[in-house]
Amino acid sequence: MTQLITTDLVELDQNLGSSPEDVIRHLAGKVAANGRATEVEGLFADAFAREQKTATGVPGGIAIPHCRSTAVTEPTLVMARLSQPVDFGAKDGPADLIFFIAAPEGADQEHLKLLSRLARSLIKKDFTAALRAAGSAAEVVELVEGALADKPAAHSAAAEAPAAAAAASTDAGATTEPASAEPRQRRLVAVTACPTGIAHTYMAADSLVAAAKEVGVDLQVETQGSSGAKALDPAVIAAADAVIFAVDVDVRGKERFAGMPVINAPVKRGIDEPDKMVQEALAAADNPNARRVPHFGAEEQAQHEAEEKGEHIGQKLKKALLTGVSYMIPFVAGGGLLIALGFLLGGYDITGFADKILANNTIGNLPTEYPELAWGPLGAYLGAVLFKIGALSLGFLVPALAGYIAFALADRPGIAPGFVAGAVAGFMGAGFLGGIVGGLLAGYVAHSIGKISVPRWLRGLMPVVIIPLVASLVASGLMFVVLGGPIAAITVGLNNWLSGLTGASAIALGVILGLMMCFDLGGPVNKVAYAFAVAGLGAASISNQAPWQIMAAVMAAGMVPPLAMALASTVLNKKLFSLAEQENGKAAWLLGASFISEGAIPFAAADPLRVIPASMLGGAVTGAISMAAGVGSKAPHGGIFVFFAIDNFLMFVVAIAAGTVVSAFAVIGLKRWAVKKQVDTVEAVPVAA
Repeated sequence: MTQLITTDLVELDQNLGSSPEDVIRHLAGKVAANGRATEVEGLFADAFAREQKTATGVPGGIAIPHCRSTAVTEPTLVMARLSQPVDFGAKDGPADLIFFIAAPEGADQEHLKLLSRLARSLIKKDFTAALRAAGSAAEVVELVEGALADKPAAHSAAAEAPAAAAAASTDAGATTEPASAEPRQRRLVAVTACPTGIAHTYMAADSLVAAAKEVGVDLQVETQGSSGAKALDPAVIAAADAVIFAVDVDVRGKERFAGMPVINAPVKRGIDEPDKMVQEALAAADNPNARRVPHFGAEEQAQHEAEEKGEHIGQKLKKALLTGVSYMIPFVAGGGLLIALGFLLGGYDITGFADKILANNTIGNLPTEYPELAWGPLGAYLGAVLFKIGALSLGFLVPALAGYIAFALADRPGIAPGFVAGAVAGFMGAGFLGGIVGGLLAGYVAHSIGKISVPRWLRGLMPVVIIPLVASLVASGLMFVVLGGPIAAITVGLNNWLSGLTGASAIALGVILGLMMCFDLGGPVNKVAYAFAVAGLGAASISNQAPWQIMAAVMAAGMVPPLAMALASTVLNKKLFSLAEQENGKAAWLLGASFISEGAIPFAAADPLRVIPASMLGGAVTGAISMAAGVGSKAPHGGIFVFFAIDNFLMFVVAIAAGTVVSAFAVIGLKRWAVKKQVDTVEAVPVAA
């Protein structure tokens, strides 16, 4: 296995700057200089982004900046002992011992386990004292390798043994303290998790276990980190008085703790204040009005905290809609491409032949009646198969949209009511709009039922029986009795209006769709435009090609931002872009060609006031040209790689190229000339009195 730390990766008693940014940049350079990273800036950007999410300073004058990065080629540990301590956000002051952990994006489990084991060692005072007393880099490497091998420091073997035993018990992912012989010992469970899952996850687990042990409490921890996780035994959870969530991300399998008193805090608090969290958990266990884990799991807690911070209802709806659309897209993308392949093999008239062919024929008994444009009997049969699979997949569009909107609001118990409400919307012809309404209804009903306090014996039935039953009845009943008919009428009217668009009206629609696709690059506005387009594909036909044209305009416009940023940063004017942006630009060529608008996000994040307007300008041009030329797409995704499913492919390419060039020159112009002018204070002073 590759050595994680060498003497070349140790710096003793150096001044590396006055801020975490300075220190992290220097240590990232150290990793790259030793041939363990392909670039400094990419690694620094990933590590500093992680630092900005949660400060990595921990008690004892220690900081552990860390990240996963595609720039890292092998797991690496850099240690620096600073002559000038730097504030990394710990409550007890600046840090003089810095451990920089750089892991590749796909680091293997063995390396990740070693890195997490080291992080646990840093809460042991004798280990950090030995690091501060080390006289050479070789001595530091020896100490670190001893910690990675679970060897106690030579000067404190007796004192280290109990701590080593505690650490060993947590290495498997669940921390278990020896059971006390006393009757009715207080019991707690906990989950720790951080975004990277390398350091804080495990340090918080050990800190909580140690704090609980000091007050005679049995605490078992599930670490949901990168080096693997072992779920807590259901019997242990059932016997616990309360649960502690020291997490910066959603808890996986949160429904296991439904109904338990809960203390929820960032993972760093589990390191800084483990004793307080244990006491708060014990107090919550004795308080009948304490906050409890809801019956429907992870999302509700986040929503509850957002409500306390005054989150607007519009933000909650936006999150739910984005969740629904993101889960819907795989059904649509896969189904749409299969339908397009069915058209390719079986001809566009396969829609009228598919059911008959599949009912009467097999691969060994090919059809004799089939569309004229089919690739012979075999092509017709395979085309019918592909078309039918795609049509069935596309049939999940509305139920999946509604189901996962409800899931975003009510977690797992919301899925069944949401799918049912979506199926009702599809049955009544309410389409995309009905799916949204049905999903919101199902989600909010399930959310409301889940907040009802019920006896402990009934809690197990709530998420799997009672909530889905009642929420399905209420949401789908309202869709049948009250809402489905009016929404269906609106949907029919909208489809008829779109089908009748020609000339200037169609071009105007193309402009609007292009602006929406480029406004937030994969965000809610972009997703609304995309969902609007794919929802109409099911109604498209040879006699009604408007949905195909809308799909083509949306896909073409969505390809423009990444392609434009690639053109601007790698061809037209590299000097206006950072090295990291130039690297992103190389990747953006393929992302744009594949219709992945998010390929432009790194550029927009760095300079939104120039990149987004330029992207919207090009998207509007592309949408207008596409609609004016009558370009159609029978595939909902794939970019240029689904050329076989695009009518008038030449004009499709022309529209994309025109928008790309417009956006690229616009962003270059804005970067050159739309610059905030410096105020010359010297010339402003001599003003006559």
